[in-house]
Amino acid sequence: MRVTILLEAICLGASLVSADSILRRDNGTYGPEIEEFHYYFGQWPTGHAVSSDGRLFVCYTRGGGSSPFTLGVAVNKTAEVAYPSPDYSIPTAKANTSINGMQFGSSNSTGLISVQALYITSETDDRPETLWVLDTGRPTVVDEGGRLNMVYGQPGGPKLVAISLTNDTIYATYTFPAGVVYPDSYLNDVRLDLRRSSVPGGKGVAYLVDSSAEGRPGFVVLDLGTGESWRRLDGDRHVLREDDDVASYNGQAFYQTPQGGGPFAHNKEGNNGVSLSPDLETMYFTTLTGSTLHAVPTRNLRTRNDVPWAEQAAKNNVTSVGQKGGNSNGSEGDSNGLIYMIMPEHNAIYYYDPKDLKVHTFIRDPRMLWPDPLYIAEDGYMYVNIVQSYWSPRWNGGKDLRQLPGAVLRAKLPNNGKKMRLDYV
Repeated sequence: MRVTILLEAICLGASLVSADSILRRDNGTYGPEIEEFHYYFGQWPTGHAVSSDGRLFVCYTRGGGSSPFTLGVAVNKTAEVAYPSPDYSIPTAKANTSINGMQFGSSNSTGLISVQALYITSETDDRPETLWVLDTGRPTVVDEGGRLNMVYGQPGGPKLVAISLTNDTIYATYTFPAGVVYPDSYLNDVRLDLRRSSVPGGKGVAYLVDSSAEGRPGFVVLDLGTGESWRRLDGDRHVLREDDDVASYNGQAFYQTPQGGGPFAHNKEGNNGVSLSPDLETMYFTTLTGSTLHAVPTRNLRTRNDVPWAEQAAKNNVTSVGQKGGNSNGSEGDSNGLIYMIMPEHNAIYYYDPKDLKVHTFIRDPRMLWPDPLYIAEDGYMYVNIVQSYWSPRWNGGKDLRQLPGAVLRAKLPNNGKKMRLDYV
């Protein structure tokens, strides 16, 4: 009896014992003050961006439910509405189609199907402040067995859309041929260089991340003037996943487990976090399942296929910057040249400083349960989505263990850091 009571006391009173301990402990926090900026009580977001006038834009991939819209704007601290209007989001029932018995995403190039990422560029003399919207064209649907299944994309579905934040209307849409964005590609993120001299089209270039878990990740490069696109580092070893990676979140090892049982799996996502240097001449990139930060000159990404050695030169010029300190997903650079990296295993944001060649901790907080992505705004704040991804169904046998609300946290950047300008001549 005494042993039973003692064991129960240990289990139920563990926190009391810990509280009375004289040992040094981890309080789970580091860095500047963090503000709870916005709460999500509906859909779980995959991307966000903050405009110069403080508007918070959010996006949500279509994940098998009755998502009312895939792109929205916050109207207060706890709610979002469709943006620019509900008409821009294709209804969930029309987001996919059947071709010879196989499900594909819609080929609709005028509506939004499943938006993954957002980015805002500042106003220039020939372009309004712009919200860039990256649509994967690959919604997740419920198959005949009741399982969630991400369908393949088809031309017209995957797209990059430019929306003027002056009048809230679409002014450009870019689609991709099947040989550039494959049916199994997954367009994960976007960065932009709006220098007129960067590519022949004279309107700048977009770098899109293909993080395909099916095994063909890389970069998709888009000339914003001509609409021409091409791939770089296509399936290169630096953009491939690290096989059999076992991630640890909140002190627990996680594997992807299928609904209804069956063999477990490892995360297979490849090329993921990307960020440009302030001079726009270097692209930093990393895989979610790897521990190394890489860099490649953007001139190698911008070189077209009419140069026969373009792909080989890009591969030859990839360099290893060093270890990151763990797995990381999204990343972004600031005006001081710091490369911030999301570290979901540590509930933290780290940064790489090219000046001292070291990785440092920026913020760490127990509320940062899978932060992804981060966004640096013109007001000098970093805005971070909190989405609890490792409690989602694919990691927990089909059960959704996430707890609302999700959130956007924000913290002030050090040394007056802020959003980079992307429109150098």
